[in-house]
Amino acid sequence: MFYWFMKNLIAGPLLKSTFRPWVTGSHNIPKTGAVILASNHLSFIDSVFLPLVIDRNVAFLAKSEYFTGKGLKGWATKMFFKATGMLPIDRSGGKASEASLNTGLKRLATGNVLGIYPEGTRSPDGKMYRGRTGVARMILEGHVPVVPVAMIDTEKVMPIGTRIPKVRRIGVIIGEPLDFSRFEGLEGDRFILRSITDEIMYELQKLSGQEYVDVYATSVKEKRASVTR
Repeated sequence: MFYWFMKNLIAGPLLKSTFRPWVTGSHNIPKTGAVILASNHLSFIDSVFLPLVIDRNVAFLAKSEYFTGKGLKGWATKMFFKATGMLPIDRSGGKASEASLNTGLKRLATGNVLGIYPEGTRSPDGKMYRGRTGVARMILEGHVPVVPVAMIDTEKVMPIGTRIPKVRRIGVIIGEPLDFSRFEGLEGDRFILRSITDEIMYELQKLSGQEYVDVYATSVKEKRASVTR
């Protein structure tokens, strides 16, 4: 209820009138039933604007630290993420990664929309990086279609490291649904998972026009961080 109230009566109308997002391909999102929206990830605000421009409620997986902060800032952050439909997950790896997968599958099992960033983190430089195979596992284990979504120019509105967004238009391009039902029962095959993930990233690259780099974005960030120490 809180999510609906914020999206439709308070934050949604204000953000739409300010940033005037344009959208193409809205008809590609199924009106009912579980579906994964697999998006590129350029900015923090991707998780804000994508849910605003489609009719169905979307939940994204967000790191649990956003929900456990202390003081007024921590409370405000937690309320913001709850209002935007975020689901807390532990991204520390191992069993935590399995818990993240299960959180997403529970969302899909109720016939809802789940948003995923296959790259696993925001792009550090506007390029598109190698996708992680968790999205492929969710597709096969959840028996759901996936719709590729390209966020356009969100990194220009709110680059990494900034706190106040710049007012300019952004875009959302929604591609045609991808069906991987032919691989049902093969969610334990890492080659199949990689093939599915690469196909999704190829579609995202076509929609977004980003330069593709076949390494993980986290590796690029870690390398840059080590240089600046």
